[in-house]
Amino acid sequence: MKKYWFSLSDKIRFLFVGGFNAGVSYLIYSAICLILGEGAYQIALALAWIISSVVSFTTQKLLVFKGGGNWAKEYLKCCTTWFFSYLINAGLLEFIVKVLHLNVFIAQIIATLCAAVFTYILFKKFAFRVKTGTKNVQ
Repeated sequence: MKKYWFSLSDKIRFLFVGGFNAGVSYLIYSAICLILGEGAYQIALALAWIISSVVSFTTQKLLVFKGGGNWAKEYLKCCTTWFFSYLINAGLLEFIVKVLHLNVFIAQIIATLCAAVFTYILFKKFAFRVKTGTKNVQ
């Protein structure tokens, strides 16, 4: 199974693993919105991204990019990636809710999908980038 999984393109692996991670984050976001009220959607977004970052980092490192590098260094790079991805997501979420007048639950799905493309590129080119001439360890 492992051999088959890693024979898939990293884009396909990212789609599956990213979908799982987005689902976890969305469930956390939704729960916080339900607890605090829909008006707290930006707080819910921030908390969801913070809480789900550990799950996302671990699954991306092990299941998508086969990261063999230093965990702490890669985690810091991921945090940088998530910071920019979070800004994109938060900005889109605000635009979709305030300008397009969609509810916060639908708006977050749309914003997450848009931010996912940016996140994939930064993960591949920055956070889990393998230097030329080196090989990832499994």
